[in-house]
Amino acid sequence: MAQTFTNLLTHVIFSTKDRECRIEKSFRADLHAYLGGIVREMGGTALMIGGTLDHVHLLIDMPPTISIADAMRVIKANSSRWLNETHTRNFSWQAGYAAFSVSQSNAGAVTRYISAQEMHHRARTFQKEFVSFLNRHGISYDERFIWK
Repeated sequence: MAQTFTNLLTHVIFSTKDRECRIEKSFRADLHAYLGGIVREMGGTALMIGGTLDHVHLLIDMPPTISIADAMRVIKANSSRWLNETHTRNFSWQAGYAAFSVSQSNAGAVTRYISAQEMHHRARTFQKEFVSFLNRHGISYDERFIWK
């Protein structure tokens, strides 16, 4: 077979530095569009992007030639620079991120989940949500890096 065929869906979550509430509603849609543009420039597809004041979720399909670590480095560096130039000062993302593989059969559920972030976080904090994801996926973690 001469071609490579992949469907590498990844649900990525990352927060603002120190989980500060820095992603204002007034520019959130612009940020999400910009994040999608970065993914597109790398040859990927952003299927859904959402979030709240202190974090974002992306459901992305990246080409097999780009690792998630490389994609995250590019996405976070470029979006941080753009936010500082256009909407806010001294903005930065947290150093880490979480990434979870998503099957095509579950993409719809993840998309719906990401699109309902505003409503979802009226009842549950980002930290509780994040720990729930880590536990559900069997990922061990050090609580010092989760809770403020």
